[in-house]
Amino acid sequence: MQALKKTTFPGPKGPVVLVIMDGVGIGAYEEGDAVRSALTPNLDWLKVHALYSQLKAHGTAVGLPSDEDMGNSEVGHNAIGCGRVFAQGASLVSNAIATGALFRGEVWKSQIANVLKNNSTLHFMGLFSDGNVHSHIDHLKAMLTQAKTEGIKRARIHILLDGRDVGETSALEYVAPFEQFLTGLNAGGSVDFRIASGGGRMNITMDRYNANWDMVKRGWDTHVRGIGSPFASAHEAIESLRKAKPGVIDQDLPAFVITEKGQPIGKIVDHDSVVFFNFRGDRSIEMTRAFEDDSVTEFDRSPRPTVLYAGMMQYDGDLKLPKRYLVEPPAIAETMGEYLVKSGVTQLAISETQKYGHVTYFFNGNRSGKFDDKLEDYVEITSDILPFEQRPWMKAAEITDAVLKAIEANWHKFIRLNFPNGDMVGHTGVYQATQIAVETVDLCLGRLIPAVQAAGGILVISADHGNADDMYEHEKKTGKAKVENGKLKVKTAHSLNPVPVYIYDPAGTAKLLLTDHKGLGISSLAATCIKLLGFAPPSNYDPAVVDVG
Repeated sequence: MQALKKTTFPGPKGPVVLVIMDGVGIGAYEEGDAVRSALTPNLDWLKVHALYSQLKAHGTAVGLPSDEDMGNSEVGHNAIGCGRVFAQGASLVSNAIATGALFRGEVWKSQIANVLKNNSTLHFMGLFSDGNVHSHIDHLKAMLTQAKTEGIKRARIHILLDGRDVGETSALEYVAPFEQFLTGLNAGGSVDFRIASGGGRMNITMDRYNANWDMVKRGWDTHVRGIGSPFASAHEAIESLRKAKPGVIDQDLPAFVITEKGQPIGKIVDHDSVVFFNFRGDRSIEMTRAFEDDSVTEFDRSPRPTVLYAGMMQYDGDLKLPKRYLVEPPAIAETMGEYLVKSGVTQLAISETQKYGHVTYFFNGNRSGKFDDKLEDYVEITSDILPFEQRPWMKAAEITDAVLKAIEANWHKFIRLNFPNGDMVGHTGVYQATQIAVETVDLCLGRLIPAVQAAGGILVISADHGNADDMYEHEKKTGKAKVENGKLKVKTAHSLNPVPVYIYDPAGTAKLLLTDHKGLGISSLAATCIKLLGFAPPSNYDPAVVDVG
């Protein structure tokens, strides 16, 4: 890999600062747009005094199967960091199933062979929806169907309820037809395939970035040990837990275990095979470590069963997690961070725990470590462990404090940061809190703008996808917000909207002009930042948003 070529523009006196306003898109509807209704004087000022455009951040523009697929933070940061669009997890898995490649693979074959040899159980664990961000229920159905074809007699499914990438209380819309699907598979009595346990994705199992290992412990106790509130079916569990806690949304539902004659029907025991069917890595790594890593001390796993474990994909290429996986992940190389290191550019990546891995791991093409310890600094500010709607400002001020110091020191020539507020608070569905989250980000931009001015730097502000811009479900024909039981129907998923991009060069030395390229996506941010640093982008990168005079 060669260093980037310098251009006639030497780069700014100060740093190029890339701000990712996570989950802040450009809404299509006024009603339910917490970005539009928020007080954002600094973004308003930038729209007048900076170059402004819009970028695509969903669907095929970020490597997803179709433009009906919402963008997400994983694929968004992959695209921003590598400057190109790669086929992502959802596409790769769907294709591997459609072609049969997944079932011809050695990992799938060994999962099946292990169960047949030991007369044991095949377990599937993962996010139970068609959100297509972490998983897809169709992938699960295809594997269960194939497992029956290959002679598996007993399978147990451990479901993580979504309410985040899909409707906030839509769990039964997935459970009911899935139970019918299982009834069809079980017809004739040759197989016994059943849901064994479950719970909300933000309550059990799907923690990320080591933010809250208690979630993983609760998941382990539920799925592996069969410890939890007992119910006769997932349907009964969801209805009962909702009655016990009115207003709870699916992602926060407590854990439950399906029992029969007082005993859990699907504990994970020695000689079983386990498939974690999430394809996205960040919320799959900790449970994978719980199964595979002897050094995990965050909670007591005993008795830890000896099982054959596999992930849908490899969740961390550096740590080689999991050891065994069904589908090869996208091979992402020659990222912007690596090119900049080869070119001698000092870099700072910073966020709080909730998005720290996005500006490091995902930004670097699903690579955990640094490219060069001497040229790169990674800073994680510890997130609070509490519902995000209770503290919508999160750690934005602390992130800003650290970035201001870095701008003043002017050692890092490229700084990238993520404000998680618009996304993490947007997922709660609480409108007032989300509006405050957006206003928090704007306040922090108000601190960064004069610092960049004083340092002679350049500020680039964009987002990885929308969320806070679309807080209500809308009727497709009329655009009106949906009403359910006399209340506006809340939306907690990402939007399909474009995202803004502001490029502010206070010194005017770059003589910036918007390019005439149409339909650019967020992958264009890489070439844009490289140009602003005084280098020529790689020829295979997507076009930059600006030309440098």
